[in-house]
Amino acid sequence: MPIQNPQVLRRFMDEIGTVDQIGIDERVAKYSTRSIKKSSKVFGLKLATTMVDLTTLEGKDTPGKVASLCQKALHPHDDSDIPATAAVCVYPAMVKNAAKWVKGTSVKIASVATAFPSGQAPLKTRLAEVRAAVSDGADEIDMVINRGAFLAGELALVQDEIAAVLEACGDATLKVILETSELETYDNIRAASFLAMRVLRPGDFIKTSTGKTNLNATLGNNQVMLEAIRDYFFATGIEIAMKPAGGIRTAKEALHFLVAVKETLGDAWLTNTRYRFGASALLNDLVRQLVKEKTGAYQAPYSFSESSSAY
Repeated sequence: MPIQNPQVLRRFMDEIGTVDQIGIDERVAKYSTRSIKKSSKVFGLKLATTMVDLTTLEGKDTPGKVASLCQKALHPHDDSDIPATAAVCVYPAMVKNAAKWVKGTSVKIASVATAFPSGQAPLKTRLAEVRAAVSDGADEIDMVINRGAFLAGELALVQDEIAAVLEACGDATLKVILETSELETYDNIRAASFLAMRVLRPGDFIKTSTGKTNLNATLGNNQVMLEAIRDYFFATGIEIAMKPAGGIRTAKEALHFLVAVKETLGDAWLTNTRYRFGASALLNDLVRQLVKEKTGAYQAPYSFSESSSAY
């Protein structure tokens, strides 16, 4: 769907710069060609494991399911060399259950909010949901932007709503979900990234997707957002974090995303305080590859517990 008020976006893009789509696509095509030696591969696999937000976002979620998720986040495998994940991510109603298992550990509690995944609720309702999740123990809030307002050219409204959610978060980290597949173009993704970053604090995130659409994180939209973060950092000195989410299922894919981070933002962003994967289905393959690197043999997929979500 095109922007309904294109002159608004044109003025904004004149200010922040447009995206060279061909250049982006050519650059990301090269990431999969990089040669990674065994020691670097093991480092990358472990690093990616520490970056996973292990997620369950289903209507049939129960306290027992969340407890199992938390245990897997803390101990992805019986090999103690395999690190814990960054966070568990649940609906607001399940935050208290997650807190029973991971509060006080290295694993953070993230919660989707603001009428996830559509964002189609009154702002007052969305803000109340954020405050409730934080009150119940959420360390991080994953919000969705008002894509309808963005596509209508109401850019100031989008930014004002992000600022209101940020205030409702208090000390909790905010991750702003752009839902890149609904924004459709690289220029729109860059514009939405800048709208968010201009009100975020250092260490807050911009995020590709909810994981609930047909097209989620890609190396292309990830690259557009990484370059927006780089350009914003060069202009302001403010370090914004990044989270691709949805559709990243294999360790090989995760390593390609980490190559993109290293080559675009540098080693300073190769930490789970500045980069995350919203891809629970990824964790089992990361663990499987780490076991293979250690033992020399692949274990069958059924040797690992099932991830709770394809998010």
